[in-house]
Amino acid sequence: MPEAKKIGLVSLGCAKNLIDSELMMGLLKDSGYELTSRKEQADVLIVNTCSFIGPAKEESIDTILEMAQMKDQGNCKALVVAGCLAQRYPQELLDEMPEVDAVLGTSDFPQIVSIVERVLDGQRVKEVGKPAYQYDRDLPRIPAHPGLSAYLKISEGCDHTCTFCIIPALRGMHRSRPPEAIEQEARALVAAGVRELNLIAQDTTAYGMDLDGKRHLADLLRRLDGIEDLAWMRLLYAYPTLVTPDLIEAVASLPRVAKYVDIPLQHASDRVLKAMQRGGNRALYLELVRRFREAVPDIVLRTTFIVGFPGETEEDFEELLDFMRQARFDNVGIFTYSQEEDTPAGERKDQIPEEVKQGRRDRAMALQQKIAFERNQRWVGQTLPVLIESVEDGRVIGRIPGQAPDIDGVTLLHVRRSGRGAEAGAGAQASADTGAAAVLRPQILATVRITGVAGYDLVGDVVPAAEADSIPLRVL
Repeated sequence: MPEAKKIGLVSLGCAKNLIDSELMMGLLKDSGYELTSRKEQADVLIVNTCSFIGPAKEESIDTILEMAQMKDQGNCKALVVAGCLAQRYPQELLDEMPEVDAVLGTSDFPQIVSIVERVLDGQRVKEVGKPAYQYDRDLPRIPAHPGLSAYLKISEGCDHTCTFCIIPALRGMHRSRPPEAIEQEARALVAAGVRELNLIAQDTTAYGMDLDGKRHLADLLRRLDGIEDLAWMRLLYAYPTLVTPDLIEAVASLPRVAKYVDIPLQHASDRVLKAMQRGGNRALYLELVRRFREAVPDIVLRTTFIVGFPGETEEDFEELLDFMRQARFDNVGIFTYSQEEDTPAGERKDQIPEEVKQGRRDRAMALQQKIAFERNQRWVGQTLPVLIESVEDGRVIGRIPGQAPDIDGVTLLHVRRSGRGAEAGAGAQASADTGAAAVLRPQILATVRITGVAGYDLVGDVVPAAEADSIPLRVL
């Protein structure tokens, strides 16, 4: 029997792209291919690319060229480029990069098995269709980072017409997954050991609009809230003008919904927001923050802002800073505007110099660092559930429900090495103020008393099991 061909896959960009990568790996494994993390051993290398902004495109190109070297330095016989860069520049990739054997669009990834077969047969393939794939059937999925936390994609595409954004052209119009399919996948993930679900889409608040003309995100949360053994689910990428009172009530009342919402605002100057075609305004955004905090006083709110948008004046930027002081978000991502071709903003003549954009980002981040430190003080003295992500060299790192993976701060636990747990991978022993200790392993849930703040991060001690059993925990 011939040895199975080995496939290596590199996933770039957002968590939504990562899920597509995990589905491709599942399809390939089910078809008899062997997956490898060692690029030099792979017979076929796949790069699932990002093309959202300039730096992402550069990283994608650099990674493609790096993987192409394996044709000389490793076993690679074929190189496949998938994802947003392939969707955006399919013919350019084939014309300018002879190392590339196939390009695969964002909606064409379910064809990955036939693509691999064709390139191994010596064909050069372009499979890039209209981005309209419906995630309405079961596909095998192999988590890239198996553990207690997983992403769950509830829809694909976006109907908004933000002038800075190329996503609708790359991912298509908004398409919701059937709620039954989402629940089935969620239950399967929880049955496999997942305890934290991060709900994602280009716009989670638009969920259901294409199904019956109504927004059903709150209904979906209620449906998933009934899954036993799920510790919490977290809501990401909520479009501010589509947040309904029903959604706020669901976040406030459902026990398995983390009291956390990510609401990308992008700016707070009404003039800039109008130029961005965001649909909202400063007053609406402040009212939205007020409504969330009135319903859930301890809610963790995250947002993102773009500085240096074409035509942004110093007055516009000062309005943004003043808004940040008023709204006091717990977590904020600040991005400098990236001029993108084929977008209305990219064609404007009043582009902002890079040094001005970077200076504004630095000033906004300095302000947010101060705000985040002050906001985090409210957790000191509280006892919270923590998902342990790593235990290494006497250092334990985890996250509370109010800390999303990869984008927010973490919770640091003071530990000391124990004789029994000193072996590599065996874990560590965490000491509490009481002198009691609890043995920790990566990917478990622990009860932690928060003792301090370190920048964006929290610091805490593990509560001994006997004491933890008597403490009612809140899913923040």
